[in-house]
Amino acid sequence: MSVDVSLTALAAILAVPAGGAVLLAAIPRYRISAALNVACCAITLAGAATLYAHRPRPSLYLLVDDVNTVFLIVGALVGFTTSFFSAGYIAHELETHRLKPRDLRFYHAMYQLLMFAMNLALVANNIGLMWVAIELATLTTVLMVGIYRTNAALEAAWKYFILGSVGIALALFGTILVYLAAEERLGQGMAAMAWDHLVARSGSFDPALLNLSFVFLLLGYGTKVGLAPVHAWLPDAHAEGPTPISAVLSGLLLNVALFALLRFKLIMAGNARVLSPGPMMVTMGLVSLVFAGFMIFRRRDIKRMFAYSSIEHMGIITLAFGLGGPLASFAGLLHMTMHSLTKSAIFFGVGYVSQLEGTQRIADIRGLTQSQPLLGWLLVIGVAAIAGLPPFGVFTSEFLLVTSTFARVPWLAVLLGLGLIIAFSALALRLHGLAFGETDKRHVLPAWRLAPMIVHLALVAAAGIYLPGTVITWFRHVAQLLG
Repeated sequence: MSVDVSLTALAAILAVPAGGAVLLAAIPRYRISAALNVACCAITLAGAATLYAHRPRPSLYLLVDDVNTVFLIVGALVGFTTSFFSAGYIAHELETHRLKPRDLRFYHAMYQLLMFAMNLALVANNIGLMWVAIELATLTTVLMVGIYRTNAALEAAWKYFILGSVGIALALFGTILVYLAAEERLGQGMAAMAWDHLVARSGSFDPALLNLSFVFLLLGYGTKVGLAPVHAWLPDAHAEGPTPISAVLSGLLLNVALFALLRFKLIMAGNARVLSPGPMMVTMGLVSLVFAGFMIFRRRDIKRMFAYSSIEHMGIITLAFGLGGPLASFAGLLHMTMHSLTKSAIFFGVGYVSQLEGTQRIADIRGLTQSQPLLGWLLVIGVAAIAGLPPFGVFTSEFLLVTSTFARVPWLAVLLGLGLIIAFSALALRLHGLAFGETDKRHVLPAWRLAPMIVHLALVAAAGIYLPGTVITWFRHVAQLLG
């Protein structure tokens, strides 16, 4: 029975979004396509949750384990709530003629194709298949970023495409080097590309090839993660694309690229003769944190500002996993989850704000708590959460990371703390005018449209106050696997 359930769940996260993409490409009516998009994402979420308890037997191509179920469930949840937010957001874009009816089929089909590609990347046991899936996700989001067809949107899409192609090419070269290292021990064929086989036998691989491969993999997949200095595509993509795509990028796609990097990090960890990948990840993570913190100060566009906040937090997560150890890896997992929920909630709010105010310029947005009280205060709560204030879950994960770092590398903890303070100061400075400045505008937004934002922030607040024992045990186990 469990085998049947697991296969059904696996089909739900792969076949449903793939079939949904084909079906939605043929449906021109907005209400039907939006409802079907939400329904497909709900089924995907149910399938991902089922895989937590019921898992199919691994094959040379697909694998469901303790590590990828965390990413699957977080991703499916954000994908579902974003589809709900997207229904109202895209309706407004149609009413204001920013999007045309012909764009609907394309948008919803690409949304489901993106969900399929990201889920496939997460459950792929074959490192080549994982690369193909991440490339498909990249191409899909490139097309969605340019959907408005303005000069700025097309420029952002091309920039994303070019830099993403460079990154994915570097990742491909690193993947080939891993295969060459494995081929000597596992022979030619699919076995030398199966991740579980690679981890089990990596101790006998050529350390020189593994060392070289991880440099390319870190730069390649690091581009997708949005780590500095290979981050340049991310702010433009967030600023010029539809806001639901900004939420998906920050809450899903960056995590998928990080997941790929962690898979290869585990292969490296199995070989005692290779250089530790941790210092490289810590360096890029710390650079991203400090760089993004300073860049937030200078942003004039609200979506660009939060795009740099995503770079900052992906730097924190990469630093945590690079530092390694049970506590730091636990903090990295928790921070990844909290960031996905919080940042997507913030982009939900920012999307509505930009529609109601008619601009993304920070200087032109004032007094949100007066003009639209519920939305304004929810955005204040979201910014407080992402800035790391208690009692939210981001504070818990950052506290655990700083504690772990200080116990092991005190000077690094000082730099980490300074980076967090810089980012917090920048967000606090920008938030003051946005939320509490003077305004004579009044907007009415139906409360039900804010439901995804409320759910995300409630989960983040609850996680900061109390984490269920099941979640703690689960994350501890995954943290031990990640090393």
